[in-house]
Amino acid sequence: MVKLIQHTATLEELVQEINRFEAIVSEWDESQRCVVVGLKRAIEALHKAALTHLIKNLKQESMSALRHAVSDELVYAVLLYHELVKPPKPPLLERIHTALAEVRPSLQSHHGDVELVAIKPPDTVEVKLIGTCSSCPASTLTLSQGIEQAIKNHCPEITKVIAVNNSPNLNQTNSNLTSPFSPTKATYWVKVSTVEQIPQSGILAVKIAEKSLILHRQGDNITCYHNACVHLGYALDTGKVENAILTCPAHGFQYKLKTGECLTAPDVSLQSYEVRIKDDHVFVQMQQ
Repeated sequence: MVKLIQHTATLEELVQEINRFEAIVSEWDESQRCVVVGLKRAIEALHKAALTHLIKNLKQESMSALRHAVSDELVYAVLLYHELVKPPKPPLLERIHTALAEVRPSLQSHHGDVELVAIKPPDTVEVKLIGTCSSCPASTLTLSQGIEQAIKNHCPEITKVIAVNNSPNLNQTNSNLTSPFSPTKATYWVKVSTVEQIPQSGILAVKIAEKSLILHRQGDNITCYHNACVHLGYALDTGKVENAILTCPAHGFQYKLKTGECLTAPDVSLQSYEVRIKDDHVFVQMQQ
């Protein structure tokens, strides 16, 4: 019977047989299961040692014979189980798309995206940043700390990730600048908290008109910013505050809470909101 199984059973059938016995053993009491587990480990150790010796001997005698043996589905599965062969890597293109899929949700949450342009063997990938990422002053850091790192994690053979964006067109402008011909937006003041609710030298997160804001109090001075890191838009309210410097909990970008200036990427800063204090109540100016 054993001889028949060895010659006719497929890998799937053998795995199903093992699973069947494991299901039976799982219903035994702990002492009985420990005996079975110990026996299993001893047998596996014996098999792995024997297979290791076999591989060494085959390498010395005939590499072609070893390659032929490993090409067998059953042999490969057992060697893979014992970690004596490495699992095959997916094709490079597939791994790059997997890496880009990992970072895409973060980029899209910031109204940006990325697409693969070209693979240039042996070690270079070209990508294109689109949406807000194509013109954002922090796009270089987005590339190096997000996209590039994800690609290198999945594709160690890639050492260069290059952004090949087109030059910004004339319609792209710094979000902090306003055209003199732009219509004036109506503003209004909203009470967001009391002074005491904002921790001294700390921050308070509030949500007004579907906008998430953070308030910082240092002495008598209170500042207010959009609760979003300029890098990939992660919330900042759970970040560490030390010496009036806020560190983003996601990727470590740092900001001066007095001015909103980004210390990690000096060309950008947090979106700020004007603050007024009246009768111990804190008001923030919003735009319609």
